Amino acid sequence: MTSIREFQVIMRKLYFERDTKRGVDRTFSWFKDEIRELEAELQNKNKLSLENEFADVLAWLSSLANLLNVDLEEATLRKYSDACPKCKDSPCSC
Repeated sequence: MTSIREFQVIMRKLYFERDTKRGVDRTFSWFKDEIRELEAELQNKNKLSLENEFADVLAWLSSLANLLNVDLEEATLRKYSDACPKCKDSPCSC
């Protein structure tokens, strides 16, 4: 099984040089485009298309995090360890 960090490293190897040339603003724009594509697929409910769009969103989020030197796994587990960050309950009771 690949961890979030391992996936982020894969994205860094594949795309970091190109993402660096593109910059944060344009990479964020691509990320937003992928979210819009995911939104469209949510209406179609085609499982394979949904899976592909979720993967694209995760890939572009990883690229953006790489550009900003954010470890997604560390940040995610720090905020969402084992309880809701707002109410501190598990499951959430907000």
